[in-house]
Amino acid sequence: MNGLAGLQGARIALAFSGGLDTSVIASWLQEEFGAEIVTVSGDLGQEKELKGITEKAYQLGAKAAYHVDLKKQFAEDFVFHALKAGALYEGVYPLATALGRPLLAKALVEIARKEECTVVAHGCTGKGNDQVRFDAGVWALAPDLRVIAPVRHWPFKSREDEIAYCAERGIPVSATKASPYSIDENLWGTSIECGVLEDPTVAPPEDAYQRTVSPEQAPNTPEEIAITFKHGIPVALNEEAIGAVDLITMLNHLAGAHGIGRLDMIENRLVGIKSREIYEAPGATLLHFAHSELERITLDKWTAHAKAKLSQDYAELVYNGLWFSPLRTAFDAFVDETQTRVNGIVVVKLYKGTMSVRSRQSPNSLYDKALASYTAEDTFDHSAGEGFSKIFSLPLRTLARTVPAVAEHELV
Repeated sequence: MNGLAGLQGARIALAFSGGLDTSVIASWLQEEFGAEIVTVSGDLGQEKELKGITEKAYQLGAKAAYHVDLKKQFAEDFVFHALKAGALYEGVYPLATALGRPLLAKALVEIARKEECTVVAHGCTGKGNDQVRFDAGVWALAPDLRVIAPVRHWPFKSREDEIAYCAERGIPVSATKASPYSIDENLWGTSIECGVLEDPTVAPPEDAYQRTVSPEQAPNTPEEIAITFKHGIPVALNEEAIGAVDLITMLNHLAGAHGIGRLDMIENRLVGIKSREIYEAPGATLLHFAHSELERITLDKWTAHAKAKLSQDYAELVYNGLWFSPLRTAFDAFVDETQTRVNGIVVVKLYKGTMSVRSRQSPNSLYDKALASYTAEDTFDHSAGEGFSKIFSLPLRTLARTVPAVAEHELV
């Protein structure tokens, strides 16, 4: 336990979710080191996880317990930045957990300062992504604080060992040997790991899902919804203005009821291993889809193509825990410039796990029917096509003329 040396009597601010790992950490650090624990629980829109969490923290012996409402800040200052950027890690994952970690790290630092803690702790493992997100987030804001992750050093070898530890001490946890899932939930999505999910040949059991229905069990009648965007940010549903938190919450329930947002992914973790991840992100999936469709008619070709490349880099930066970096700030400046034109309404049909566009309209639309049409309304200058095609293909024609000479030379 060298990584935990010198903790005797330390005052530690613990990122506390109330789940299995952090419940064990809160108890174990007191038992092993006589540490004073201050719990920090950030409300990012979890629907179940935080119920009774303050009481639980005090039952575990915490000296102070903070329950901080971060939903609005999370939605407006983190989630919508990633939405505007089109940030989907490896083209799939909308980064729900990855976006929440830097905000939780910020809250952890602020309360550690307030409570005069010299150490902050989190419940991340040594082979996951979140350890880097927490470590990097805290050190970017407070490089003098010591950051520990007991799971990287303690004697427990498995979640089953932790479950047994809790049972011996009467610590209530939702994880059981029959349902050992590790679940992280927030407003933007849910991450589900462990248990049978570690076998990529096995389909996820229905009990693994938390907020979506099976597409087969979704309504037999499709539903259409109109989403209004202003500068790339969703501001209204069915032309009724709504705040960020309520908007995402409503879309989570609406899209989830239609089986939208179930993601089964083999992803490349930051530490280099591949892992099987189950995600539920009904609202995020729907909003990314609608936002990208609006960009199709509002962004010029060169900007759209450049932004598609940056979207990958943005997603990787967030996934890798570099939110508090100059590069992310620079990326946001580019993205915000592109979003000045992303205004309008997209109507999407939801039906049994699928989404399809019904209409797109924007005052900034670059779609010109007169140019695109093949009817009598066509205003495109077809005669210009011959010269354009000839010049565009000039490198190919030049190459084709040289290939026989090169081949002849090689034969000699």
